[in-house]
Amino acid sequence: MTNPVQPDVRSRGQQPRRPIRVGAVSYLNTKPLIHQFAKFAPQAELVVDVPSRLADELFANNLDVALVPVIELFGKPGYRVLADACIACRGPVLSVKLFSRVPVAEIRTLSLDEGSRTSAALVQILLHARFGIRPELQLLPIGKSVSDAAADAVLLIGDRSIHPPPGPFAVVWDLGEEWIAHTGLPFVFAAWVAQSDTNLAGVEQALTAARDSGIANLEDIAAAEAPKVGLTRAECLAYLRDHLHFYLGEREQQGLERFHELAIQLGLVPPGVGITYCGEMSTPAKL
Repeated sequence: MTNPVQPDVRSRGQQPRRPIRVGAVSYLNTKPLIHQFAKFAPQAELVVDVPSRLADELFANNLDVALVPVIELFGKPGYRVLADACIACRGPVLSVKLFSRVPVAEIRTLSLDEGSRTSAALVQILLHARFGIRPELQLLPIGKSVSDAAADAVLLIGDRSIHPPPGPFAVVWDLGEEWIAHTGLPFVFAAWVAQSDTNLAGVEQALTAARDSGIANLEDIAAAEAPKVGLTRAECLAYLRDHLHFYLGEREQQGLERFHELAIQLGLVPPGVGITYCGEMSTPAKL
């Protein structure tokens, strides 16, 4: 196929526009979304970081588009969902978990993974909905382990959540599983987001093409990434294939809207700003 992102051609004497900067999450769950991205978007620069930092860089206009926690969409009228590629789940997600040293109803302090924003809101929503509790929040810095946190419970996301930390724990919640049990809807953790006035010159098509390429090559991705995250090839493939969903279809949009409503009700985000979708939010028939 032809490359969908074309160079920014200017008349003689003008400086060319800097490369389009695309921010992607550094975790294993993002690898299928950026598979061969450079092939589909040769004029774009790919920046890899943790979700919260990507969100800050997008807000500061240091990135043109980024795969950010979906809570960043709430309360920011200038943001739009750029493509139908996302990180979602329709069951247990494995990489977003609450580890509690006490029964859940007794949680009074909660340490949140510094890399998390959407999951931090999700765990608060579930704790309030299920048990009516609002724990005191603490921060677990990136690079620190569960043993460094004195809180009753700790939220971990990403690759380190897949490997159970040393316990003992009274309860372990998989937040994807808990959300679906509570709402009956899929949960969307991250989506490609851009500012509404940004000219992205075909990046939307490139992101979709990269996602499709990634899904078609999950076995190769698993083989390459498994040693880096301490998983067997079979475990890595099962995680990517069976626990994650990469299409922002109709049900995913419904789950996203429900999350937005509950976040407003709990005062985690301001009311009055809806979610803006750009382009075709396609849902393949097989889904």
